[in-house]
Amino acid sequence: MWRAVVRSRKGRVVAAIVAGYLVWQGWLTLRAPEKIAPGFPRTGVSPVDVVVTLPFPPERFHVLAFQRFGRVSGAEGNRVELRGVTPSDLTAIARPYWVTRVEPISR
Repeated sequence: MWRAVVRSRKGRVVAAIVAGYLVWQGWLTLRAPEKIAPGFPRTGVSPVDVVVTLPFPPERFHVLAFQRFGRVSGAEGNRVELRGVTPSDLTAIARPYWVTRVEPISR
């Protein structure tokens, strides 16, 4: 069965798309921890407040995506303030390709 899939043009195209998708997801997973500023606790239950920087002004879609992880308290320029984030969610926040940096809110 696999030989027939590999020999057909459609099978090779589907295999290339699946391989590309898996590489893309792997790259996002490996890149996410680099976007998080050093010093954040990675475990624990005490929530943290973060500023998420994007390479462009955030739109409604981005704000709604961040609201899954905490309370959005504002957006200015290319940055979104997010409060009450559990430390275990920091990697999930940094994972999308359109996030460039996740830092603590400076007081």
